[in-house]
Order: sequence, then structure tokens, then C-alpha cells
Amino acid sequence: MTARRRFYKEVAVTPELGIALDGRAVKTPMKLALQLPNAALAGAVAAEWAGQGAEINPAGMIMTRLANTAIDRVRPDRMRIEAEVCDYANSDLVCYRAEGPAELVRLQAGLWDPVVDWARTELDAPFEVTAGLIHRPQPEGALAATAVAARALSDFELAAIHTVMTLSGSALIGLMLARAALLPEEAWRAAHVDEDYQAEYWGADAEAEARRAAREIEFLAACRFLALAAG
Repeated sequence: MTARRRFYKEVAVTPELGIALDGRAVKTPMKLALQLPNAALAGAVAAEWAGQGAEINPAGMIMTRLANTAIDRVRPDRMRIEAEVCDYANSDLVCYRAEGPAELVRLQAGLWDPVVDWARTELDAPFEVTAGLIHRPQPEGALAATAVAARALSDFELAAIHTVMTLSGSALIGLMLARAALLPEEAWRAAHVDEDYQAEYWGADAEAEARRAAREIEFLAACRFLALAAG
């Protein structure tokens, strides 16, 4: 996204929890009101606008982008987004385990077993774990429970979880974060256990590290957005 010159001085949260720039309401790309579900999230989005310098950098305004996504894309198309969460869960990262080396097997179990156990206990979703990469469909009961959990999310939570799961490869990690049952830093580590193991064994690549750092910034912002949206 291209930066453009900052055209406003004052940023304010309106009584309706919208964002106003010099008294003018901010609209989404689809020309809808950028209206947030609570004061905390509205304040975080307003802070992004207030924190811009002489130029506006849309690429760095992750909270605003997620709010736009919730209003423009999730709200009118919830069934499809909920279905995508279930599709991710059906081939969830944490359910596919390495057969070796032993250290990687141990690391995966330490970080992923708690996620699967949480889904089984808190969502009543009987997810199954398998060794290897060949797809193994999850039980219908697990996917039905995931669908119920996705349906219970607000548009704003669902937008954040969609970003979290695409960056992590795990819908279950996203749902666990939504219930405040996992810290963002723990979630990021769980999502990258394979990558971290390979980097320790083979060494890190500078370009890969730069890409990962950018993804981590977006991931942590999505986690913060999710926590604020959940209230």
C-alpha cells in the first residue's frame, strides 16, 4: 500500500465509537462507517491514526485494517468465513506430528498437546492427532464443535482469528487465543516449532528472519485486536 500525506491534525473517538479526523468520520474502503464495538478497540484504532507522521502508512495500520475487514468482508459473508475456520481446523497444524527426530517430536508434543487437549475439554471437540503429513479428516463432532465456537464470535473477533490462523496454520490456536487461554507469545512459538527446530539445526536465513519478523508484528497486532474485541 502506498503512503500518502497526512491531511488531518486531530483524531477523536466519536460517541458512536467511530473515528473522526478533524471532525470528519472515517469510512471503510466500502464507504461504511468505521464503527468499533467498544471503547478500548476504538481507542486502539484511533491511536494508529494519531500515531502517523507526515505521511500515512496504511501497511502499518493493522488494527484499522482488521476493523475494515470485520465490517466490509466478515459481516456480509460470515458463513463463508466461519466455514474457512472449520476448513483450517480439519487440517490443523497442531494435529500433524513429525515421526522424528525425537527432539522435534518432543517439542511438538510440549507445545501442541495443550492446544489439542484444550479443544477436547473446552470445546468438546474430539480432535485426533496423526503422525506424518497425509491428510486425515477430523471427526464430524470436532468440526461441528468448531463451527459452534466460530459462530459465537463477533465479526471483529472472527476477522482477527482469520488473520491469526492464516499466519499460524491453526484455527485451534486462534480459538484458544479468543478464550484468553493462551498468551500471544506462546501461540507464536507453538506455530513455529518446526521452523525454529530447523533454524537451530541448519542455521537461520536473513531473508527468512526478516519475513518472519514482519509476520510476527502482524500476528501480535491481530492478537491484541482479538483481545480488545473480546472485551
